[in-house]
Amino acid sequence: MAEQKNYITPEGYATLEKEFQQLVKSERPELVKVISWAAGNGDRSENGDYIYGKKRLRQIDSRIRFLTKRMDAAEIVYSRTQTNTEKVYFGAWVTLFNLADDGEMIIRIVGQDELDPAQGYISWVSPMAKALLGKNLGDTIRVVTPGADTEYEIIDIRYE
Repeated sequence: MAEQKNYITPEGYATLEKEFQQLVKSERPELVKVISWAAGNGDRSENGDYIYGKKRLRQIDSRIRFLTKRMDAAEIVYSRTQTNTEKVYFGAWVTLFNLADDGEMIIRIVGQDELDPAQGYISWVSPMAKALLGKNLGDTIRVVTPGADTEYEIIDIRYE
């Protein structure tokens, strides 16, 4: 089965790459040194440094494999080159007006590895993003989630 594309912004890809490099070039080599030192201290069955080090090394190696797969499947989307700025596409900053409570919110549609609700980053596969993708400035959307059924008007679309 072919792996699903991992749509991601250039900033998101850079974040994955930075974490990967940190693990491969810094954390893993330092941990291997600690494990090697601890292994030389005798009985490994009661050696906390050795036991913890091996456990942490497995975690790091697992994360490296995960990051490698995500970066290999990545398709970087350069939203700054978007020419139709009146429509919502991946990477867009969208300002929404909540028709129920007259509140505004700003969200950005990003890749699954970039989620950060505190910054307004939502995944392109989320119900909100699915309702927004392809819509125009001024359109009204309805977002249905288990907790609510809310209508929003798209009042601004930006690509930065």
